Amino acid sequence: MTGKIAYQGEPGANSHIACNQAYPELEPLPCRTFEDCFAAVEKGEADLAMIPVENTIAGRVSDIHSLLPGTSLQIVAEHYLPIRFQLMALPGVKLEEVKKARSHIMGLGQCRKFLREHGIDSVTASDTAGAAREVAESGDRTVAAIAPRLAAEVYGLEILAEDIEDAAHNTTRFVIMSREPSEIEAGDGPAKTAFLFEVRNIPAALFKVLGGFATNGINMTKLESYMVGGNFTATQFYAEIEGHPDERSVQLALEETGFFTQMLKLVGVFPATPYREG
Repeated sequence: MTGKIAYQGEPGANSHIACNQAYPELEPLPCRTFEDCFAAVEKGEADLAMIPVENTIAGRVSDIHSLLPGTSLQIVAEHYLPIRFQLMALPGVKLEEVKKARSHIMGLGQCRKFLREHGIDSVTASDTAGAAREVAESGDRTVAAIAPRLAAEVYGLEILAEDIEDAAHNTTRFVIMSREPSEIEAGDGPAKTAFLFEVRNIPAALFKVLGGFATNGINMTKLESYMVGGNFTATQFYAEIEGHPDERSVQLALEETGFFTQMLKLVGVFPATPYREG
């Protein structure tokens, strides 16, 4: 055991905050890309990875679903983080001086109203905390960063405007990845099962897959589709359902799914966390 949890971004990022909240006993390990996060756990450099998958305003984090088919890692938990963005700049800068704001594209997308109201142009950065570091290093009084409060502390910036996200319900959902599957058993409490599948090339295959869950009383909480192999006719799906694979109803639904799919891969069984808002 390394005692570390990997996350994408630089110190002060929202993923860093999520690590501190969910696993305060582990040392956060910053990684440049999501691929690096997965690799850190696969190679044993970290025990877990904190991976954002969707946001209530900006939608899904598309990069993640393309990585799931190629990894052996398993989802073992989920975590919800209310997102609060601050506009921060060099010490002494006034809001009216700011002409541009740097942030990750997801951060910019979650603060459109504020930027439009103040006539501030968006500049995309690799991540929110990285944007704060770049502003601190630039010495440019006309450029600010949109980042979590922790980033202002880490990089010595002053907050010009607080909680500038477009909506109070702004929340990001993370999944926690591990080399080993979770030890949750049927009957331990509410559970979710995550899996990937690719339907067979037959009429109404997706309809029949979904029907199997409906007839067995299984609630599907997430369904995402994306192209694979650069082929418009090959579509892969990522799904999450309520229930444990050892429960009879889930077993029956997955068995029916097998009749209409050419690929079915479980990628995690984990405790269902009640949705939380800040």
